[in-house]
Amino acid sequence: MSLSVDNRQVVVTGAGLSGRAAAELLADRGARVTLTDRVAVAGTDGLRARGIAIEIGAHRPALFAAADLVVLSPGVSPTEPAVQAARAAGVPVIGEIELASRWLAGRLIAITGTKGKSTTTTLAARMLQDAGFDAPAGGNIGLALSAQVAASTPDSLHVVEVSSFQLETTDRFHPWIAVLLNLSPDHLDRHASFEEYAAAKARVFANQTPADWAVINADDPAALALARRGRARRLDFALEARLAEGVTVEDGAIVRRAGAQITPLVPLASVGLPGRHLLSDVLAAVAVGTLAGVPPAVMRGTVEAFRGLEHALERVAEIGGVQFVNDSKATNIAATRRALESFDRGVVAIMGGRFKGGRFEDLRDLVRARATGVVAIGEAAPQIHAALGDLVPVSDAASMADAVRQAARMAAPGGVVLLAPACASFDMFKDYADRGRAFKEAVKGIGREEVRQP
Repeated sequence: MSLSVDNRQVVVTGAGLSGRAAAELLADRGARVTLTDRVAVAGTDGLRARGIAIEIGAHRPALFAAADLVVLSPGVSPTEPAVQAARAAGVPVIGEIELASRWLAGRLIAITGTKGKSTTTTLAARMLQDAGFDAPAGGNIGLALSAQVAASTPDSLHVVEVSSFQLETTDRFHPWIAVLLNLSPDHLDRHASFEEYAAAKARVFANQTPADWAVINADDPAALALARRGRARRLDFALEARLAEGVTVEDGAIVRRAGAQITPLVPLASVGLPGRHLLSDVLAAVAVGTLAGVPPAVMRGTVEAFRGLEHALERVAEIGGVQFVNDSKATNIAATRRALESFDRGVVAIMGGRFKGGRFEDLRDLVRARATGVVAIGEAAPQIHAALGDLVPVSDAASMADAVRQAARMAAPGGVVLLAPACASFDMFKDYADRGRAFKEAVKGIGREEVRQP
């Protein structure tokens, strides 16, 4: 599986964290590297000092076609004309996680799904680390996989969040444990169809053997259907489905059931995360822990100490009896559905941004049952009005500060102002984290105004 690049001309496209890490890794292995991006990115000066050429501007098809290898960062589409020129010239094109996986000494634990990847990846890695494993977390979050190669040993367990963008450019990527959390339409602004998106996700299983494991959400029919194509052994997890074998909830605890044998692992009282969908993510992390041999006492301690991630159902403040909750990571319809399901009633939801596909109409029943209003932002605002405007009041806001002010006025004591956009952020913000920080700053402003009231 190793790859020789000594004195080879390699083009890396995308100068974000993964692209820069890939460029450095390739240079360390003797490649002649050119790193390209359409816009200037901070942090590349040190790369030039290491002999890595930097090209900013349009991707030149001639450069790509003359390379020995092209490595794509996840933000770069394989349909780029320069990438197509490389393929037409017979140049191999792979993604950054594929590149890194060729040189890892340790085993891979790959976690994918439409929603919950970051929470599950972080919790599983912490669980393994608390048990004494060398288990760095990374991939689509944290440390790029290419940046983990130098420290990788045969005992390392690399816990990697992988997106459809990363998986679609894999070839030999081979996880020891592959986790599929759920599957619903997403990223249809880049993938031509849901079927194409699902096919990219399915690549997480493509190179597994009967010596490997697939951890599957048995509550999700689409995930189950996708997993049936794999050859690995299965360990299912479920909150709703009855499992003869797998990780589930019984008698107030997360347990592993193997026929008549039931092994308690983590008491539900140890789980401090809001929302049933986050409990499902905990089950997935526990399933990984059981396969890796983490003792139940360690699992329990890790789960007790884990209070979730920033921008994932993050409780920001309570002002005037109203909770303000930041779920900026809810970038698709399925994620917003799960966010709404986390609250019984009285929700004023802030939704909108750059739409990635799906149907806002799929939220109608939840909005009718649990929301008292919606504030629409960004490019998708007209779609939100059309889908939900006959159910609850829907108002428009031009900024996050305005959206939070409007939502606070609409919310009643005991209610919730919930940022759950169901969209990408790139029409108004740098990324979902920038959007979440803007929400939290606006909530602070509401708090300051509340303090100043006589």
